[in-house]
Amino acid sequence: MEILRVENLTKVYGKGETAVTALDNVSFSVEKGEFVAIVGPSGSGKSTLLHILGGVDFPTSGKVYIDGTDIYSLDRSRLAIFRRRQIGLIYQFYNLIPVLDVEENIMLPLLLDGRKEDKARLNELLTTLGLKDRAKHLPNQLSGGQQQRVAIGRALITNPALILADEPTGNLDSKNSAEIIELLKLYNQKYNQTLIIVTHDERIALQASRIISLEDGRIVSDEVIRP
Repeated sequence: MEILRVENLTKVYGKGETAVTALDNVSFSVEKGEFVAIVGPSGSGKSTLLHILGGVDFPTSGKVYIDGTDIYSLDRSRLAIFRRRQIGLIYQFYNLIPVLDVEENIMLPLLLDGRKEDKARLNELLTTLGLKDRAKHLPNQLSGGQQQRVAIGRALITNPALILADEPTGNLDSKNSAEIIELLKLYNQKYNQTLIIVTHDERIALQASRIISLEDGRIVSDEVIRP
């Protein structure tokens, strides 16, 4: 089942002689439950692509369909709601709310959406992420690895159609990096959670089921590593 379709996606920053094409007519699709790594040199357009897939940056032209919805046909308020419910974003620098504890940070998407707290889902996430004994801690009382686990919990709490991770281990040491990737793989394999990771780390990319390589804003290869 197709969960994501990208058609002729182009992103141009600036105008005239100063215009920079970050994405140049990019097209691909992703099936539900795939684990896709997007790789490429600095400036290749991979983070721009992820931000457009996540509804946080707008394309110059082209289409993005998530679970059948043309997300850029939505007005800004409807897009914000769709993004909150259907897209889980994980960044390199965690982006946690410093005055909220672990539980509150994880539950934030539900609270912003005016939805009832899902205590069973929260407890499951806290247990799986190894945060049960840190539930009432503030972000500044956590290690970097623990903060990234909170960010993963926040991304997963709504059971979104897509998890998008932009260099999720870029701010962590090798031990924490390995643990974070294992957690993401667990949710991909156990819960059939569709996962797209932007990374410059070849070791992480090779754990994906598919690698899309970008160069100068274009797809130069799209290779299935394992079925």
